[in-house]
Amino acid sequence: MAIPMHEPIESDLLRTFLVVAETSNFSAAAQRIGRTQSAVSTQIKRLEQTIGETLFDRGARGVLLTRPGIQLVPYARRIIDLLNEAAATIRSKPLDGPVRIGIPEEYSQTVLPAALAAFAVRHPAVEVTVSCDYTVRNLAALERDELDLAVVFDWSDETKGEVICIDPTVWVTSMVHRLHDINPLPIATYRNSTWSRDFALRSLEQIGRNYRIAFIADTGSGLKNAVIAGLAVTTLSRSNIPPGCRELTAEDGFPPVDSSKVVLRRSTYRSSEAVRELAEMIRDAFQPIPASPMT
Repeated sequence: MAIPMHEPIESDLLRTFLVVAETSNFSAAAQRIGRTQSAVSTQIKRLEQTIGETLFDRGARGVLLTRPGIQLVPYARRIIDLLNEAAATIRSKPLDGPVRIGIPEEYSQTVLPAALAAFAVRHPAVEVTVSCDYTVRNLAALERDELDLAVVFDWSDETKGEVICIDPTVWVTSMVHRLHDINPLPIATYRNSTWSRDFALRSLEQIGRNYRIAFIADTGSGLKNAVIAGLAVTTLSRSNIPPGCRELTAEDGFPPVDSSKVVLRRSTYRSSEAVRELAEMIRDAFQPIPASPMT
């Protein structure tokens, strides 16, 4: 698609273009944005003249995107999203005060850093304190009014808080080392963990799989290192499988360990606008995690 560099594209034209692309109809687009059909048609013609390409094939029943039109859609969305984000940031009132959040180690280097960094840029006066710990400890800290927010795992039927995604725990092996074929199965597990006993080990016992504990760790990073090095297979959240490793599925003879719900819990003692906005950004950060095909 050749775009003349001497003539900039107006954002208002891109907004109209996206509405027409979504509705496939000039009349429906005009109603949605509160303009006349002729005004919408004029805007699209201006955009096509600016770009130098036909963006829609006109028909009696509506319009369809041409190939250049299809190519333009993701760029138009990106531009409009950036403009909306910039406007929201400029218009938003500056927030201050402390926000204390507890997160699982599993997401401390994947999902949450981008959200926390974006929040810090938008609200530099807010003092964010992060506690990276196990679910049980973060829940206890929440009850003691030591945290304002906590992202936790929940395996119960009666969930308290807001479920922000489903991220099942699965058995994971190295693609290089075929340790899952060894009998007894060498596994890496958490030290003194009731979850490991009630879920991970039980999942193997239920299928009659012999195992031996070959590696014990206090953190998820330790379990990752064990499986990457080919010392053992281990249990990890599906979204947290490291490069060079893969999930062991039913075809390999391994069932999923649990259907972990990732839950956002809030303090009942204190809330603020800063807490509410950080909660919203945390929620958005988890949206790219795909739903489990097994749930």
